[in-house]
Amino acid sequence: MSLNLQDFLIEDAQLEEMSNVERKKVHQKTRIIKHMFLNGDTSNAEICTKFGISLPTSMALINQLLDDGIVIKKGRGKSEGGRKPDLYGLKEHSFFVLSIHIERFKIKLALIDNNHSIVKEEILETQISTNSNIVDLLYDFSQEFFEASEVDHKKIMGVGISMPGLVSSEEGKNFTYYLTEQDPASLRDKFEERFKKPVAILNDAKSASLAEFHFGLAKEKQNVLVISMDWGVGLGIIMGGKIHSGVSGFAGEFGHIPMVEDGMLCHCGKRGCLETEASGLALVRKVKEGLKNGQTSILNSLTPEDLEKLEPDTIIEAANKGDQFAINSLSEIGISLGKGIAILIQIFNPELIVLEGKIAKAKQFITTPIQQSMNIYCMMQLKEKTNIELSNLGNNSSLYGGTIAVMDSIFKNQITMIKSHLS
Repeated sequence: MSLNLQDFLIEDAQLEEMSNVERKKVHQKTRIIKHMFLNGDTSNAEICTKFGISLPTSMALINQLLDDGIVIKKGRGKSEGGRKPDLYGLKEHSFFVLSIHIERFKIKLALIDNNHSIVKEEILETQISTNSNIVDLLYDFSQEFFEASEVDHKKIMGVGISMPGLVSSEEGKNFTYYLTEQDPASLRDKFEERFKKPVAILNDAKSASLAEFHFGLAKEKQNVLVISMDWGVGLGIIMGGKIHSGVSGFAGEFGHIPMVEDGMLCHCGKRGCLETEASGLALVRKVKEGLKNGQTSILNSLTPEDLEKLEPDTIIEAANKGDQFAINSLSEIGISLGKGIAILIQIFNPELIVLEGKIAKAKQFITTPIQQSMNIYCMMQLKEKTNIELSNLGNNSSLYGGTIAVMDSIFKNQITMIKSHLS
């Protein structure tokens, strides 16, 4: 027999008919599946330690999951002086999540399985405005995507959507985009009504920090800042080994800290925000202005159409070819960003800062000016204790974060419901 996770999602009526012993078993097995989803292959001893249950009880639960076909043996782990322990993990393709990442000029869709493998990915080149019918657009695109994937629709557990803007995951609303004052409805509720699946929406920087926390450089660390450097500038905060969201879920609006007196008008309505000086938008604007004013650069060979659609990747590519104008433009961005990072270090005193996103692809062209700026603006005693590293998750951190967000919500709801029936 081979089950998928859908078979473990118990309805309230089913719980009413179960004995307390049966409910406890479902509760424990759900927690084990969640642990394997978030942490990968694990041993019986690790399960015992994590959940405070005996070795025989843990082994019995794992054996039931093996019989169900959702867990399989994954070889052996490292020995700690004795016999190497057997490792257990989720069987591949037991369940999937549709993860959607909305960018400025494109939408990325990916079907990601329970072992965090991307089984299908597609990009839709489009620009979404505040007037776009985002729900219908994503739903229609997703249906075509599903059909082409040939994945059993019943195995798709939910939808995780990461997007720019001021997002409240708790309320399911985006207060910057896709919402008007006259529309009090939750964006998440609208998506759930169309997809008929659980949906989680979250800010793109928060999504990236979730991925870093579980799978990236921030794993098992206590105090980390994850800075997303895309078209905007976002921040994920890990404090005391936990994601910090703030009272409204908006903690980390780093890009909207005013840095320049009487500076440029930001789309948030204030002037001189960091985002106007140290983001992908700022980089593209500065490069366009420089080219218009006669700067010498290989970017002068771009057609008017290509220049209109200029992206940070193109500027970074020019820098990698030795284009001094592109290098200098990135350096300006890095100096401004470094000043902002110096402020963060003095507030949070982190052990690690992870840089991710489009601008992070510039590598030394962005990290060197950031370090130079930090040397000027940050107290040495704090700076010396903080490492700055480039993310190793590649372009898909926000996709992974969306997957974690929706599955965490599904597991949490299941566990909470079972607990309410335990006596």
